[in-house]
Amino acid sequence: MWPFKSRASPSSAAIPKQAREEGTMHLPPRQLLRLLLQALAALCSRLALLCLWGPVRRKVSPSSAPKPGAVPPPVPLSVNYHFTRQCNYKCGFCFHTAKTSFVLPLQEAKRGLRLLQEAGMEKINFSGGEPFLHERGKFVGKLVQFCKEELKLPSVSIVTNGSMIKERWFKYYGEYLDILAVSCDSFNEEVNVLIGRGQGKKNHVENLEKLKMWCQKYNVAFKINSVINRFNVEEDMNEKIKALNPVRWKIFQCLLIEGENTGEESLREAERFIISDEDFERFVHRHKDLPCLVPESNQKMRDSYLILDEYMRFLNCVNGRKEPSRSILDVGVKSAIQCSGFDENMFLKRGGKYVWSKADMALQW
Repeated sequence: MWPFKSRASPSSAAIPKQAREEGTMHLPPRQLLRLLLQALAALCSRLALLCLWGPVRRKVSPSSAPKPGAVPPPVPLSVNYHFTRQCNYKCGFCFHTAKTSFVLPLQEAKRGLRLLQEAGMEKINFSGGEPFLHERGKFVGKLVQFCKEELKLPSVSIVTNGSMIKERWFKYYGEYLDILAVSCDSFNEEVNVLIGRGQGKKNHVENLEKLKMWCQKYNVAFKINSVINRFNVEEDMNEKIKALNPVRWKIFQCLLIEGENTGEESLREAERFIISDEDFERFVHRHKDLPCLVPESNQKMRDSYLILDEYMRFLNCVNGRKEPSRSILDVGVKSAIQCSGFDENMFLKRGGKYVWSKADMALQW
């Protein structure tokens, strides 16, 4: 449809009135040339208006509107933000390795967190790498405080190897933290060294007990994460877990991720840590009477986490490698999350939504 209210055709409308009424055959050549140039200018003007009008029309056309019955993007209820890849440990099965040293500036990280909160986020988990390595914990402390004080998130948590936390950190930021999850794969220090959690004279297990005491003192829920692999799959951890009494003990089956811990581009070779599904189930059965136990097999884990990398890109692991979306800072949460490969049903099935605010927990020490 022509975008102008005129009964004349486009070609006749572009010709000046004087030329249409008098006819061009009786005009001198110079005047005829002038009229033709006027007609050409008028035509070009109309074409320019049409080009401008076209894109505007397409923006509001029905074809660009959301189609009826289209599946809405998932709500980012719980998000894991791996804001750094740097770590002081060298765990052989690590699936988020130090491929870059990039960390967003604090204000940009806060902007992204606000975007997530506006999109429906209720729980943020800060991870790495080792989150207490950057600025000796001040950076993650400021993010934790921001999420509680300004964003009012119900749950803020950190996953750490625990080796760099000092008590003064709890004094400054402990009130803003709901859950501290400490990675511990074995209560045998020799096994921890084999895995890559050894740090010279420091004892990983003794440090775990100290962190439990600080969590109790500063009213932070204490959680333990363990990756079950070839070196700890036969271990009986019942008594140690009972003594530490975490609110949750999450155990993961060792997982291969192309480009991270397996393949030519990877910084780790995790194949030697892999166990079968049957081995994992035997470990779960051995500890089934612990009420804090939360087992996650590879099937449950792979696509049921929303993971943001250091650039605030969602990482899609559907194809066995981490394929990044565009950054939420550039395209927004709704656009980026559609490329995340997130399985919302599996998230709920594995118990991803639970009592995750310490205000709602009966913390009994």
